[in-house]
Formats: sequence, structure tokens, C-alpha cells
Amino acid sequence: MSAIATLAAGAVAKSGKSFETENLSVFYGTYEAVKGISLPFPKNTVTALIGPSGCGKSTFLRSLNRMNDEISGAKTKGNIWIDGVDINAPGTDVIKLRQKIGMVWQKPNPFYKSIYDNIAFGPRYHGVKGKKDLDEIVESSLRRAALWDEVKDRLKDSALALSGGQQQRLCIARALSVDPQILLLDEPASALDPVSTGKIEELIKELREELRIVIVTHNMQQAARISDYTAYFYLGTLIEYGRTDKLFTTPDNTMTQEYISGRFG
Repeated sequence: MSAIATLAAGAVAKSGKSFETENLSVFYGTYEAVKGISLPFPKNTVTALIGPSGCGKSTFLRSLNRMNDEISGAKTKGNIWIDGVDINAPGTDVIKLRQKIGMVWQKPNPFYKSIYDNIAFGPRYHGVKGKKDLDEIVESSLRRAALWDEVKDRLKDSALALSGGQQQRLCIARALSVDPQILLLDEPASALDPVSTGKIEELIKELREELRIVIVTHNMQQAARISDYTAYFYLGTLIEYGRTDKLFTTPDNTMTQEYISGRFG
């Protein structure tokens, strides 16, 4: 059982639940933004969350590594199973959880530090001190994010000097630096130009070989290009989930068909 499965002290493990939600609801006060959603996230796949603005998909995404805990008045019910353990259980070490479930936001948010120190920040926080070890992590993370060749001669430069697309890949490298098992992406290319978007999409396809990836996107073409599975949300409810190729060609629900074809939402 992996380290992620030991996060909730005393929790009862259930076999066969590798990474999935079960009847998950999220409330802001009395408002139910996400309504009883059960979704699996198979290994080495990309799952796209689609739906109109305000449908709950970003709230759902943030619940997967308990980022909603940081929002006043937010409350979560239901289960999020990882390796048979419910990470919503009392006693979960949220810091270790977020080490294993990385997140990248819509707009690039590099720290006001050098390129090197952006990547080294997480490993240092988790106890890595040796320069050789940090150098190896920085290089490996930047290579995995397809950024090393572009920045290897300017690691001491400010991360803010990078282009928008480079900054977003830097943020992905920063998430990768602590060796996560799962990567959450909240519209990671929505603020980027087409060339940078293409690089992010290629990176996602490569990372799928080693990670589970969950991505929120408003771009139907993007979802079709990069995801293996797609979940369509509407008003906090999961309307349809399935293989992306089927959902985009022969969806089971009329609402899904209308949204994908642009007639709704």
C-alpha cells in the first residue's frame, strides 16, 4: 500500500478503490455546489471535466486534494478513495496529501523566486537539503515538464521573466518536483496562446504515462484531443461519464449532445 494510503490514521481501507469519488458533495454554506458525484479515475489516464461555467467542475477538482478546506464555509460530504483509504477521513495529513496530489491553476503563478528556487521549494519544504539532490530534482522536474532545454542556462533568473507558456510549464514542473501520483489541472491553457497550448497538451499526453491526470477545460476540442475519459457536469450534477471517443460521438444523454455540439451552455 502506498504512502498516500496511510494518510488517514485509523481509517478503514476498502479494496478495489484505487482513486475515485463516492457520493461526493460540496457545500458553500447551505448551497450544494457539487451533488453526490461518484467518479473513477483509472491509472495512466487523463479525465476531462467539462460543462458550462458555474457547473461545479472546478469545485469538484479542488475537493480531490482538499483545497476546498481553505475556503470559509465550505464543507464536503462523501468519500474520496485513494488506494482504499478515504482522504476525507478525520486525521488525514493534508500536507502529505497535497504532496501526492499536485495541482496547477488556470493562470501561471510562479513564486517571486528564481527558476531554480521555484522547483526546489517543495523538496526543501519536505526535507531535501543536499545541493546535489536538489540539482537532480530541479533538472528532472524541468525535463519532465519539457522546459529544461529552454531554461538550463538561466536557472538563477527570475521565474517572472519567462513567457506565459513557460511559466505554466514551470508550475507543472514545480508540482512534479515532489513526485506526485496524481496531477490536477484547472484550465491550465486557457490564458495561453495556441503554440503554448499545444506544448501543454503534448506535455499532458506524455505525463499520462506515469500519472493520473484530471483536467478541467472549457475547450471541447482540447478535451477530445487529450483525454481518455470525459465527465459532463451541469448545475453540480454529473450528467454523463464515459470514454471520450464515445461521449463525443454517441453520447447517451441528450443534454451532453447539445452541449458538445454548441446548442446548449
